[in-house]
Amino acid sequence: MLENEGTQWTNNDGFTISTNKGFLDIDAIHEFLSKDSYWVNGIAKELVKECIENSILCYGVYKGDPTVSPAKQVGFARVVSDLVRYSWLGDVFILPEFRGRGLSKWLMSVITENPKLKGTGFHLGTRDAHTLYEQYGFKQLEQIEKRMMVRPINWDVIYQSYKLSQH
Repeated sequence: MLENEGTQWTNNDGFTISTNKGFLDIDAIHEFLSKDSYWVNGIAKELVKECIENSILCYGVYKGDPTVSPAKQVGFARVVSDLVRYSWLGDVFILPEFRGRGLSKWLMSVITENPKLKGTGFHLGTRDAHTLYEQYGFKQLEQIEKRMMVRPINWDVIYQSYKLSQH
């Protein structure tokens, strides 16, 4: 799978990116996604945990180094992929008070330069960060091909399958 690959990057400003899921602050991730995101606002914490557990790679961005001492999680992104043909990037965020420091660009560089993800067809959805993603090779679809199909998400079924009630 992804053994023997670098899982941590540090910059000169005291920030670290790590793919070690053990360092992730699930409460902080859930707080942002459920309250501040437009894409999964209100999502249950249990479902955030499942998304993380079932994603091949999760990237935590930290103020400090989580291998040395507790570090504050300030950003996150996760990747779903077969590591050959298909990758999907989701739940990307940097906390508002840490924006403007180049952390989003650094995070995107780390993700898109991963040797196992670099050549895959990478997909994502955004309504407001097109210029960021375009810097890393993402392009807006000009015309959706007729062979492409999608089955829309059904939150009622998801919550039922995890025996959760929606708020």
